[in-house]
Amino acid sequence: MDAPHHKHDHQVIPSDPALRTKALESLLVEKGLVDPAALDAIIDAYENKIGPRNGARVVARAWVDPGYKERLLRDAGPAIAELGYSGAQGEHMVALENTPAVHNLVVCTLCSCYPWPVLGLPPVWYKSAPYRSRAVIDPRGVLREFGTELAEDVEIRVWDSTAEVRYLVLPERPPGTGNMTEEELAALVTRDSMIGVAKIAAPRGVEA
Repeated sequence: MDAPHHKHDHQVIPSDPALRTKALESLLVEKGLVDPAALDAIIDAYENKIGPRNGARVVARAWVDPGYKERLLRDAGPAIAELGYSGAQGEHMVALENTPAVHNLVVCTLCSCYPWPVLGLPPVWYKSAPYRSRAVIDPRGVLREFGTELAEDVEIRVWDSTAEVRYLVLPERPPGTGNMTEEELAALVTRDSMIGVAKIAAPRGVEA
């Protein structure tokens, strides 16, 4: 296993941000200014739908357009911006290509640096201490817990996100997708596959 890459200083995080956020949320709910169900729906949308759909479109474009893929792997930031995705938490991006011989896994060992413009809000498990530590120490075991089994001869590369550099995994294109449109391909791409904890399953009826 490779050591974590790009060891830059992480961003300074205010003390107890989650606690203060929760206190503010509780106050707003108590005063009837925020509907907790609506708030949960908004968070779910950004965590699982809106954000990851941006990254999925980037991946799908790379699968169908060799020129775009080359630009993405060479300098991800401008390539991602071509599709209209840029902004805070996504200024300096690096795309990592998964292949049959190499599987990339992204973690932030000190906090929760994450490419918001293409993946939305980071999932809870990404920010957890167990993931942040074990992804480096035992990446194969962590992948197995996510249901991702890799052959022993597949090299696992672990990349440490920082305030300066954030990563997007370009998953392997699954078999049986040669006739699918770019939009159909994007629908196959998951948030977890772009972090590297999962692979993309072949479409139903197609053997992997």
